[in-house]
Amino acid sequence: MDLIGLIGTAASLSLLSGWRVYLCVLATGLSMHFGWMALPEHLQGLRILASPWIIGAAGFGVVAEFLADKIAWVDSLWDAVHTAIRPVGGALLALAVIDANDPTWQIVSLLLGGGAALVGHSAKAGARAVVNASPEPVSNIVVSTGEDVTATGLLIAAIANPVLALIIAIGVAFGSIMLIVKVRQLLAKLLPSPS
Repeated sequence: MDLIGLIGTAASLSLLSGWRVYLCVLATGLSMHFGWMALPEHLQGLRILASPWIIGAAGFGVVAEFLADKIAWVDSLWDAVHTAIRPVGGALLALAVIDANDPTWQIVSLLLGGGAALVGHSAKAGARAVVNASPEPVSNIVVSTGEDVTATGLLIAAIANPVLALIIAIGVAFGSIMLIVKVRQLLAKLLPSPS
């Protein structure tokens, strides 16, 4: 994998971990287990994600997140708990992709991976809090299902094509930042500022 592919894979896994960290671990583990993702020599540390135990635990997490995410306000509680988990997961996935022989790049990937996952998580959690304010339950289920489909599709594309992974990472980062700005503007309109 060339430098663009490494950066794209690390960035897309980190950003998407902000939405669905268990899905990212599961998809990466399954990809390695079935040989869909070829690992360069320096990435052999990621091979642990192909362990049946890790795949099983991540699968359990995917199911739990899928169910929790469909219930208004339970999803916000789930997001609150995962404010610490998703950035750490994104940072560790990015760290695992980068060359273990270069400590400088490892620290950079750890910091940027965690930051990217936090941006993705902040956009998701902020948008979901706004959706939860709606009195009907359908919008929560529709938005959650849209997140499931989008995250799964983007993960498949990122794993299949490392160059496309970089494009996905840029798009998700831009979209997340725009969503954070829009949620902030909406909250500023809805909540009066203290005088």
